[in-house]
Amino acid sequence: MSHPILVPLPGYEQLAASISGATGAEIGALELRDFPDGESYLRFACDVAGRSVILLCSLARPNNRILPLLFAADAARDLGAGEVGLVAPYLAYMRQDRRFNPGEAITSQSFARLLSGGFDWLVTVDPHLHRYPSLDAIYTIPARVVHAAPSTAHWIEANVKDPVIVGPDVESEQWVREVAELAGAPHFVLSKTRAGDRDVAVVLPDIAPYAGRNPVLVDDIGSSGQTLVAAARCLARAGLEPRYCIVVHALFDRSTAEIFGELPMRIVSTDTVPHASNGIALTSALATAIEQMRWNMSPRT
Repeated sequence: MSHPILVPLPGYEQLAASISGATGAEIGALELRDFPDGESYLRFACDVAGRSVILLCSLARPNNRILPLLFAADAARDLGAGEVGLVAPYLAYMRQDRRFNPGEAITSQSFARLLSGGFDWLVTVDPHLHRYPSLDAIYTIPARVVHAAPSTAHWIEANVKDPVIVGPDVESEQWVREVAELAGAPHFVLSKTRAGDRDVAVVLPDIAPYAGRNPVLVDDIGSSGQTLVAAARCLARAGLEPRYCIVVHALFDRSTAEIFGELPMRIVSTDTVPHASNGIALTSALATAIEQMRWNMSPRT
């Protein structure tokens, strides 16, 4: 197999350089700007003819990214690319996985059709699979999921003495359990009730067995942060104040100082979404997934 061309969209040059070093991929360049009327201009500043092209772009806040991304994929094919893959460390539009109210769009399925029509394969990190058993349930292209739990567990082992891993709600149980098992630590989860996007209450289980341990809050997505704030305050009132909060995808809509205020927690995230809290690199895992995907997609002789 010839070396692929890894083309980052603006903002992902550093991650591209790390992945390139781990895979041997050549880094390509994409000129991208807006016309005065807001339409996008794109130009590949590299020769993609006959090559495997990998576009790199996390899809946090996707609405301004998805059209340029699809245009780039289409242009690569038109210029003769052998295949066009997508590495989206964060995969958007997984929340709306059913029709909760009459007339609603099931945007997870709509988005999956868009990406499946534009790319030959997809690599992502821990998509928010709630009611879907896997990405194959809605994506029609080969997809490989990178799991952040091993890297998260390694960070906890290296930085936290006597941890107990805490999930802020029952939806985090599977994720929390995996991190805890890999870190060799106990775990528990809280129960949550939500009255609105920023109105969350949580309930503790019996925490007596974890007295003296250092709680580490972990979750897959940090957005408004209100579930994590409610969990941290509830733990603190019970005498089990958390010093660390780890999220896979840092989608915070405000600064962490604004969200967490007086809470004495260190916020740590993986590098799936560029953010000041990034502290857990997934470069090696992403590089491995890319190589596996390309090997599976390549023709055999």
